Amino acid sequence: VQLVESGGGLVQTGGSLRLSCATSGRGLSSAAMAWFRQAPGKEREFVAAMNLIDTWINYADSLRGRFTISRDNAKNTLNLQMSRLKPEDTAVYYCAASGPGRGSIYNTSPNKWPYWGQGTQVTVSS
Repeated sequence: VQLVESGGGLVQTGGSLRLSCATSGRGLSSAAMAWFRQAPGKEREFVAAMNLIDTWINYADSLRGRFTISRDNAKNTLNLQMSRLKPEDTAVYYCAASGPGRGSIYNTSPNKWPYWGQGTQVTVSS
């Protein structure tokens, strides 16, 4: 499974960014994919997940309404549209995949996701 994130960068408070995760290999047949983030000195936390079969979605409660997860089947990418960004959204954002035939969008622990990208840095300036 290969996962490659892109789209991170520096943005001002209130701005928007769109992250993408390109998938290849066995990641294409994963049951679910997700976004996590990790701020300096903090644990990796769940952002959102999508079931790739029925497209059901789960969001972290604190991010619902500002972040939108989606999938572009033609490009084999998982996307994360982030709006009204705040300085506390500053983190490295990671894409994760469950692997073929398994996985749940309600797995909010990073330990439940076996495949990871290298991450992309998002910095929100105040």
